[in-house]
Amino acid sequence: MSFEQQRVVITGASRDFGRTLAIRFAQQGAEVFVSSRSREASLRVAGEIRDLGHARVHAFACDLADAASIRRFAAELAERTDRVDVLVNNGARWLEGPDLLSASDEDVIDTIASGATGTVLMVKRLLPLLLASDRPDVVNMISAAGLPAHQRSDAHDAFYAAKSAQAGFADILSKRLRPQGVRVISLYPPDFHNPDPLSPQWESTPRGSGDMLTAHSLVECVLFALGQPRDCFIKAFHFEQAPVQPGQNPDKDSGSTPGQGPGRLIGHSY
Repeated sequence: MSFEQQRVVITGASRDFGRTLAIRFAQQGAEVFVSSRSREASLRVAGEIRDLGHARVHAFACDLADAASIRRFAAELAERTDRVDVLVNNGARWLEGPDLLSASDEDVIDTIASGATGTVLMVKRLLPLLLASDRPDVVNMISAAGLPAHQRSDAHDAFYAAKSAQAGFADILSKRLRPQGVRVISLYPPDFHNPDPLSPQWESTPRGSGDMLTAHSLVECVLFALGQPRDCFIKAFHFEQAPVQPGQNPDKDSGSTPGQGPGRLIGHSY
């Protein structure tokens, strides 16, 4: 499938996997609308994309924990485009800590608001633009933490709660939007490598059966699902988590760093 005529909105796109998605969609020819909490950060990614020779990129500020910010973003978006073909709900706050008492009330509220409420409000506000497309798709980057009985992440309980809520929303949204021609595609990755898509490591990071999942493979899953004929509705991608080898430190070996977006996006489920 060619993305030449596709208009793609990506939340949490200023860094880590959101940035990866923005760059890869642009390289596939899509017109990309980049959003993050900081417009300056969005502009940096837009600049990187323009430097690659892709002029059709736009930068916005949007705080997913703030309903008014989402409304402003949707209004600004509607001034730039009359439709959205793909909405990627990638942004959410990562909160670490297996101890419930380790986070402040404010951190708990912000984590759940950005991951759960923010996703609901983003779809609500952009739904008219999606319905104006002849091939509308919603892609949700959820997390293995949104699956029942998943206990292998070092995320805080509030992050688990946010991702579980996001998963429940995606499930009912898929059923209710299907009659209107909107496909809802959700991904539930475990921890994964996210090498810079502009670096040699993007192609050289191992992708064998015993290796940790890579952002490269995740992007290919997204592009594959979007590229299918409209009668092919891929509702979800689930992944087996690579076992930790003796003596391996997943954080150190994956180069993980905390970041904005759906969680700790380099090496951790988001």
